[in-house]
Amino acid sequence: MEGMPHPIPRTVEEVFNDFKGRRSGLIKALTTDVDKFYQQCDPEKENLCLYGLPNETWEVNLPVEEVPPELPEPALGINFARDGMQEKDWLSLVAVHSDSWLLAVAFYFGARFGFGKNERKRLFQMINDLPTIFEVVTGNVKQLKDQSANHNGSSKSKSSAKSRQSEPQGKMVKMSPPSKDEDESGEEDEEDDEQGATCGACGDSYGTDEFWICCDICERWFHGKCVKITPAKAEHIKQYKCPSCSSKRARV
Repeated sequence: MEGMPHPIPRTVEEVFNDFKGRRSGLIKALTTDVDKFYQQCDPEKENLCLYGLPNETWEVNLPVEEVPPELPEPALGINFARDGMQEKDWLSLVAVHSDSWLLAVAFYFGARFGFGKNERKRLFQMINDLPTIFEVVTGNVKQLKDQSANHNGSSKSKSSAKSRQSEPQGKMVKMSPPSKDEDESGEEDEEDDEQGATCGACGDSYGTDEFWICCDICERWFHGKCVKITPAKAEHIKQYKCPSCSSKRARV
């Protein structure tokens, strides 16, 4: 924030410590201090941002006035969405934006002080070893560890298909017959999926580097971008219905 006395981080270690401090502050806002944070995000107020500070504290405040700002700014207007969704979904949304902001700030420092390829890689690896704020807030940290520890176990894959799809590896697992078995889909459909799925909207073939989502009604697959569903949105969808199935239901 403007006028903060915190020293500017210049090395990989200093940038990482800055990242950890801000991350700790943001996690406090969304967990232990959540009641206070919720109250401060009054939808009647102007555009508000959630700031994590290097000293492991947080604050809800108006955006800085400088244009362009000294540092990348957090998501603007988080308070406006507060009363339009379930509290846990709203907190998850703020967590996702907070994760994005932390990376933006860290790599802003890296760019400003000329980090090379190896320094950027080392910084990201250090950051990536920590659970994301989203994982902490949603309680997915232990779940993710359990899944990796029991990679060959079938019971773990019974969890929501949508949450698995938000991870690149999850999308690939979801495409395979074992995961489809656990989601209780028909065997014939599973064999068809294995042969090569195509998007029900655009007709393009399945790509492992793209986010896909499966309709729970017709069991067709779609690019997330084709049906305007992001991995973050998919986390909160218990049963996904594609546009076609949704319109059919509406007509009935």
